Amino acid sequence: MSGIGSDLLKVAMPKGRIYKQASKLFREAGLPIPSDFDDTRKLIIELPEAGMEFIMAKPVDVPTYVEYGVADIGIVGKDVLMEENKDVYELLDLGIAKCRMSVIGLADWKPTIHPRVATKYPNVASAYFRERGQQVEVIKLNGSIELAPLIGLADRIVDMVETGQTLRENGLVEMESIFGITSRLIANRVSYRLKNDRIQSLCDRLQEIIVSNQALN
Repeated sequence: MSGIGSDLLKVAMPKGRIYKQASKLFREAGLPIPSDFDDTRKLIIELPEAGMEFIMAKPVDVPTYVEYGVADIGIVGKDVLMEENKDVYELLDLGIAKCRMSVIGLADWKPTIHPRVATKYPNVASAYFRERGQQVEVIKLNGSIELAPLIGLADRIVDMVETGQTLRENGLVEMESIFGITSRLIANRVSYRLKNDRIQSLCDRLQEIIVSNQALN
């Protein structure tokens, strides 16, 4: 059932660290979001005081919920947007959950005849190497991507890097940075027309806090 006609603004929220940073940003923007929801196991959280309903989702699923209109807006990392290429509006860079997408390998890596690259992001990786005229075989993995070069499955990997601690502990190094990643506010195209005043008002409030925080840093 679509959320577009609902009185509440339906927000697809990613579980985990992005949610905690996003909910903090929402509170700073004056939205009454109880802090005890940060660790809840509920999948749907109604916030009538804020005029919102949170749909707690896996980060990779957020743009799908927004594209199909079961959520009016959502918060998602730029990495997921680049990989999934969904038909949504990207409204605002929230400046949270900062990291980067990089090409990673062992320190003694040497080019091979039939290079293989393991990643959770096959579309991003394929496009990156194709643009550079490099032919690689892309292997899709869902977790522990760092294992691939250690066990000989792949020569290099494409993955997100935040602090680089996991790489260092496993003898891996960043070879190339592909793009920077932050979380973005996205909207369903129909919702953005029908609920424009509310969505734009939220964008304005969040933008004010983001600019203020950037000035402090």
